[in-house]
Amino acid sequence: MSDIEIAQSARMRPIIELAQDRLGIPPEHLDPYGHYKAKLSLEYIDQLPARPDAKLVLVTAISPTPAGEGKTTTTVGLGDALNRLGKSTMICLREPALGPCFGVKGGAAGGGYAQVVPMEDINLHFTGDFHALAVAHNLLSAMIDNHLHHGNALNLDARQVHWKRVVDMNDRALRDIVVGLGGVPNGFPRQDGFDIIAASEVMAILCLSNSLQELKHRLGNILVGYTRGDNRPVFARDINAHGAMAVLLKDALRPNLVQTLENNPVLVHGGPFANIAHGCNSVVATKASLKLADIVVTEAGFGADLGAEKFLDIKCRKAGIQPDAVVLVATVRALKYHGGVPVAELQTENLAALETGFANLARHFHNLTQQFGLPCVVAINHFSSDTDAEINLLQRRVGELGVRAVLSKHWAEGGKGAEDLAREVMSTLDNEPPEFRFLYDEHAPLWDKIKAVATKIYGAADVTADSKAREQLAQLSKDYSHFPVCIAKTQYSFSGDASLKGAPTGHILSIREVRPSLGAEFVVAICGNMMTMPGLPRVPAAEHIDLDEQGRITGLF
Repeated sequence: MSDIEIAQSARMRPIIELAQDRLGIPPEHLDPYGHYKAKLSLEYIDQLPARPDAKLVLVTAISPTPAGEGKTTTTVGLGDALNRLGKSTMICLREPALGPCFGVKGGAAGGGYAQVVPMEDINLHFTGDFHALAVAHNLLSAMIDNHLHHGNALNLDARQVHWKRVVDMNDRALRDIVVGLGGVPNGFPRQDGFDIIAASEVMAILCLSNSLQELKHRLGNILVGYTRGDNRPVFARDINAHGAMAVLLKDALRPNLVQTLENNPVLVHGGPFANIAHGCNSVVATKASLKLADIVVTEAGFGADLGAEKFLDIKCRKAGIQPDAVVLVATVRALKYHGGVPVAELQTENLAALETGFANLARHFHNLTQQFGLPCVVAINHFSSDTDAEINLLQRRVGELGVRAVLSKHWAEGGKGAEDLAREVMSTLDNEPPEFRFLYDEHAPLWDKIKAVATKIYGAADVTADSKAREQLAQLSKDYSHFPVCIAKTQYSFSGDASLKGAPTGHILSIREVRPSLGAEFVVAICGNMMTMPGLPRVPAAEHIDLDEQGRITGLF
């Protein structure tokens, strides 16, 4: 069966019943959205800090291929397996964005028999969080133009408004637009553009805020632009937008509780992309899970050079948490891709390409263990095209790194197929204490932080940027040098060039643009031709998504 057919045949438990039986959450602290999903109250979460923290396991991956390699599926399968082995385990995932669902990547609720359900709801409108985020973001956009139209008391320079608009869909035609056309009643014409909602600073703020009060404070700190003449910064609080934005996000800050196919609890909340933002689920959801279970399994987007680095250097700094172990997901086909095999030929055995592509896994493993000081388990996410010779070669090469590569068949067998992986994770948690450290000093100049990520994680020789970007980083370092950096680059390579596979070294990381996210409290450096508004592929997934005669959704994956 397809992923959606498996999900549609699931026997789900009513979410109120599941929450009470498995987590001890009283019904009055849950607002159900139908029978199988609910929002958890912030009041209940505020009661949890006295409980001991669970062990935190971060699932990350090697550099992905355009086809995707099953990191979310592995996260779900591992969580199910740990529960099967008697460990009270919570799973924390990001919410899928509609752009990839209708574009090329598909949804983000797992796959096969390692899925989170109700799959259609999670991958589509879910509980309305993304809608609330988009409206809050675009409210600020509207209030900026309204301020310009009605006299511009703040003397805001329309040429230096940095705040774009957002939509939850891939649409390249909206990257650069002009607003305010049509004469005086429509305001002042100016250049503008759209980002996808996952790239919005409002998304990052929601995911990094611990409370409604912090959320409102961070929203007020959003940098809107600069004044004419003296270049003074103008913030969302100067426009008086942050209060209304917080109102729109009041319910969106509450984590969403759902379940796996095996009826294990999952919090799905927040959804920034790790190639253009920090790529982690919300701090609220993660911290709540750490008080509700013995082990928490969470994920970070794309490869470890992106999601894991930002999880550790941004989320862990801001939230005061750290993982106890990391699972590095690898696939035979992805390593063959990094060894030079085209996507269309990845199902054919190729030991030479696998050997060459192994350098990608080794680099990620070194970064996690040597740069960040974390114990690491390698999980081989099994595909039916993998041959015994390929699996044996990969396990032997991983063994030379000093750890065991565990073959996991959760896609085909659910939690049962990941029990070996779960045992290895449990052994690591019991026997290998982390020696966690951040990659760079908190008070280093922003340029030095970018260079640290580029050279220590990406293998770059140096970083370049034009004079405008350098001046902007130098200026921001005067007041915000304590902020971490969030590097936006291609997910397909350690470099800024998607065509450089494997583990390239000696390349130059080129910074094209700098965006200060002062509400989220990090600085974004955009590299190469990275876009914060993706486009649809030649044949988007939307062409195959449909309703059948019974009203059931088909084609969603």
